[in-house]
Amino acid sequence: MNIESWIYTIAFYGLAGLALLGALGVIWLKNLFHAGLSLILALFAVAGLFILLGCEFLAGVQVLIYVGAIAVLLLFAVMLTQRIAFQQILRVFSRAALVAVPVMVALFAVVMLVALKAEAPAMQAFPTESFVGPLAAALLSTYLLPFEVVSLLLLGALVGAIILARKEED
Repeated sequence: MNIESWIYTIAFYGLAGLALLGALGVIWLKNLFHAGLSLILALFAVAGLFILLGCEFLAGVQVLIYVGAIAVLLLFAVMLTQRIAFQQILRVFSRAALVAVPVMVALFAVVMLVALKAEAPAMQAFPTESFVGPLAAALLSTYLLPFEVVSLLLLGALVGAIILARKEED
């Protein structure tokens, strides 16, 4: 094994660990604001995994759309509505966990059994041509209207959160 494959392997496991750590933080943190920050960590780690796969465009979209828009919008909504104060602790454990944990363990066992018995296909070289140009042309021609509708929908959600927060102050 050469040094480049070692670096790639270490980067992969580091980013995968960060993604898992962020996902577990979303599940287990009691403060909703901290859980949102943990979600941002997980989404950044997934963007790093996209970069390791050679999909720089998907990594950029991951950061711009999910981290830059969705997660920040979620955090703004939490901060503006003040229904869930920063110091208020949410109940994390519920009775549904008594059923969910055994189902999760069984599903994990089935997935691991299938993964261990499956044969992985041989790695192929990445394509040399870039697909970003045709994708950008499609986004700015064929899919321009849905692209703009989603941006207006996100803007409307942010304005709605601000209006709800203003009404609570009065």
